[in-house]
Amino acid sequence: MQDIAGRVAECARDERLPAGGTGRVLPLAAEAWLAQDLGISRREVQMAALLQGIMPRRYLRNQGNLSVEGQLRLLASRAAMVGLGGLGGHVLEILARMGVGCIRAADADVFEEHNLNRQLLAIQATLSMPKAEAAVLRVHELNPAVAVEALQDYLIEETMPRFLDGAQLALDCLGGLASRLALQQAAAVAGIPLVTGAMAGLTGYVAVVRPGQPGPAEFLGQGSSAEDTLGTPAQSVAVVASLMAAEAVRLLTGKPSPLAGGMLLIDLAEMRFDRVSLG
Repeated sequence: MQDIAGRVAECARDERLPAGGTGRVLPLAAEAWLAQDLGISRREVQMAALLQGIMPRRYLRNQGNLSVEGQLRLLASRAAMVGLGGLGGHVLEILARMGVGCIRAADADVFEEHNLNRQLLAIQATLSMPKAEAAVLRVHELNPAVAVEALQDYLIEETMPRFLDGAQLALDCLGGLASRLALQQAAAVAGIPLVTGAMAGLTGYVAVVRPGQPGPAEFLGQGSSAEDTLGTPAQSVAVVASLMAAEAVRLLTGKPSPLAGGMLLIDLAEMRFDRVSLG
């Protein structure tokens, strides 16, 4: 039997690219068939294609922002995220569509009716379903090449280091303030950057915390959260989550973040964005 690379190359097609010119592209149907016929994962098929400069068709519109090499690096990356509610559901969706290869996530909650206004994974069919279970189902539907491990668990200070083991990046998609500092500290011990964000009403923030550097959790404390009184409208959640995902993709592909050591303050009521240094 021919090697995997040869089989992938046989199934690739020359196609016109969105930015002009032509390139080798692997159709989705061929990707699925090859994985089944060769007994390998969809991720292995996609990586075999990218290693030959062949772009899986599902990622064509990533080009211009990601090269073939960048897409390969993203597919080989590992991210760990805590929280699969409002922020987490949107971040998970974007990372899976972009092609982050391995995602570990944790959330102990189930979906309730009041989640329907802004949590992407919350639909009527998933009410009372564990958020971790819904996350696995959603990623499999979106991009079977993405390996997702979702834990129905509430992480505490003692369990966070093990959860982050092997990850290149941590994402703080928590609601409230209680566990944010513990996650920031665990990321520092693991030696990986943390992308964190939060929102309340029409305001929010996104920050990138380098290992051992100060982060928002140190200044906000662990008391009551402003989102309880100001609300959590869908538009604010989506904006903050999109910015978090943008920084995650940037870092996982080896690019420096302009937010490293800083914090982006967001005010959708005034359509104002301000960047401040955290020291």
